[in-house]
Amino acid sequence: MSIYNLGSINWDHCYRVSHFVRPGETLMSSSYQLHLGGKGANQSVAAAKAGASIVHIGSVAQGDNAPQKLQSLGVTITGIREHADEATGHALIQIDDQGENAIILHAGANRAQNMQWVAEQLCEAGSQDWLLMQNETNLIVESAELAKSKGMQVAFNPAPMDRELTLRLLDKLDLLIVNQIEAQDLTGTDDLDAAIAQMQHMAPNLALLITLGSAGACHCQGSQRHQVKAFKVDAVDTTAAGDTFIGYFLANISAGQPVSEALRQASAAAAIAVTRAGAIPSIPVQREVADFLATQS
Repeated sequence: MSIYNLGSINWDHCYRVSHFVRPGETLMSSSYQLHLGGKGANQSVAAAKAGASIVHIGSVAQGDNAPQKLQSLGVTITGIREHADEATGHALIQIDDQGENAIILHAGANRAQNMQWVAEQLCEAGSQDWLLMQNETNLIVESAELAKSKGMQVAFNPAPMDRELTLRLLDKLDLLIVNQIEAQDLTGTDDLDAAIAQMQHMAPNLALLITLGSAGACHCQGSQRHQVKAFKVDAVDTTAAGDTFIGYFLANISAGQPVSEALRQASAAAAIAVTRAGAIPSIPVQREVADFLATQS
């Protein structure tokens, strides 16, 4: 059983500044950090650290070392293609003294996926395998259709939210993963129960995973609902909390764990992640999650 993740790979260039640069201004930064990121990469690393067999499908610029970094974290990188004419996806992030940020994002190679390449990566996939996608690449609909034709299970995390695209995909999905804001954008209501009812009406057989931040998460399918509370921790950085939750949840589900246990493992992993700075560096390994859960009553 494997998870194939058609997902983004980004480099985040982070600059600490006294204020956001103004038109015509040249501004010195007080510090600079370079981090590997992208929702796709984050979720692949989380799934790998949870023990899953995870194959990342994506694109980077020719000669970029991001794939090797992902490989060192347990991700299978045979599905990552080098693109001769596109830059690796990247973000230029200004962070001011108040902690506010301003971001310029370039999708680059993330939006230059090739369908023949995707098909080649899925050639041996079958009904025991999952295709995971976020909304940071192209070929979402086409890849979902291919996966379903092979009997695969398909999970979609529509971030950033594109309502029209998500509605088109619903009948091709086994699992839709949204946060509360995305659920509201999709359904037009901020009432959680009403949003769940509306999504279930649109796609009766669809499983829903809704992350609720500090309120935990819930999983709904048909008349069954499982809910998990968030563990109480002192949060430092919530950047990768959602991606950590998703990667851990899907890793556990693909390994045959019941939904309740997958939610518990994912909630613990996300709780650990928010106590650490950064995105990928904050994601815990299985042993850390087990140790954390052992301390909880």
